[in-house]
Amino acid sequence: MIASINPANGETLKTFEEMDEAAIEDALGNANAVFPAFSKRSKLKERLECLSKLATLLREEKESLAKIMTLEMGKPVLQSEAEIDKCAVCCEYYVKNTERILENTVIKTENSKSYVRWLPMGPILAVMPWNFPIWQVIRFAAPALAAGNVVLLKHASNVPQCALRIEELCLKAGFPVGTFKTLLIGSSKVKAIIQDERVKGVTLTGSEPAGRAVAATAGNEIKPAVLELGGADPFIVMPSAKIEKAVATALKARTMNNGQSCIAAKRFIVHSKVYNAFIDQLSSALHEMKIGNPLHRDVEIGPLATTDIRDELAEQVAATVDAGATIVFEGSVPEGEGAWFPPTILTHIPENSPGYSEEFFGPVACVFKVESIDEAIELANATRFGLGSAAWTNDEGEQVRFIDELEAGFTAINGMTTSDPRLPFGGVKASGIGRELADLGMKAFLNAKTVTIN
Repeated sequence: MIASINPANGETLKTFEEMDEAAIEDALGNANAVFPAFSKRSKLKERLECLSKLATLLREEKESLAKIMTLEMGKPVLQSEAEIDKCAVCCEYYVKNTERILENTVIKTENSKSYVRWLPMGPILAVMPWNFPIWQVIRFAAPALAAGNVVLLKHASNVPQCALRIEELCLKAGFPVGTFKTLLIGSSKVKAIIQDERVKGVTLTGSEPAGRAVAATAGNEIKPAVLELGGADPFIVMPSAKIEKAVATALKARTMNNGQSCIAAKRFIVHSKVYNAFIDQLSSALHEMKIGNPLHRDVEIGPLATTDIRDELAEQVAATVDAGATIVFEGSVPEGEGAWFPPTILTHIPENSPGYSEEFFGPVACVFKVESIDEAIELANATRFGLGSAAWTNDEGEQVRFIDELEAGFTAINGMTTSDPRLPFGGVKASGIGRELADLGMKAFLNAKTVTIN
């Protein structure tokens, strides 16, 4: 049984039966059968027309989609609506750019012609998370479908309504039956699907253990895998930074989506010259944020997605405090049921505590004081993760050092880590392999076929 539960109050919204083996086989069979015709280069215009229609539908149904998202995983509804807008923009990006991305890459050799031909591979399994339940799917599905691949979606089990609505919208947009299919299954079924010869690759956004398991299976089957995993992203503030702007961005970077984002700023590394001002201003800003029912349009922080996630975060914070950390700010949360956790700032964080290098998936800011850029870079890299990073400085020499020396797939100078359809996105170290979005995201699941003609 798969249940959709409102994390704000614990109410069960709807339940669904898991797909049985026959239903899974039908999905795999349909995906395999529809691929040859759907993937033809002559069908590109039709695929892009469907993708354009999908963008229109996302905007037309934004309000209802946002409500479902907020009810299932607790995101403030204004942020849910913004997520739908971003999904539409992503679709439109690939409508405009797919033809260019799929152009032959010409390479001059002694042959009369030589080039790389970009060809779709077949059904791709997408194992997607609950924290951005529409965006995470669309940012993979839009380029995959545009290029001629077909999509099998195994979504997180706490957002089944979101998963089914995406399939519904794809069909409504005109994509043929079988080209996008939601599989209502548990994690235990994923390995066998990756092993099925009809599935040609897998992409996963999720936890490090899940990524390791998927990568091991895909590697054993000699199939491509793209993994976007966790992060303990540093947000560095140096003396030359505009502190007010840095704090305002830090607030957004830590609390967006209730702090439940792989690319959220999690470790704030602040130079001693601006440390006290940063702490004071961030505490004041957190105090002003409204916490409550995420369906209310003025609410800025809602509940965490599940009570299990809330409990895990509470254990991490408690262990960090027990090791010697100090709580300098702790907000309040609504009384009663729900997966609530107060916005929190921790300082004086010991090296042997979870707050030093682990991912905190919720509105907890771990703040560190440093005396130099060398110390800032060393601390920023003192984690097994390497997804995003941000550095606030107006010193050009410091900017170059952060760009070159921070171990991350993304470095934002005087900004925050974000995903953008125009830019490749992904991590290094335990934060994943491969890239999503832009040209690289589409080409991750294309056959780069070398062609020579004499």
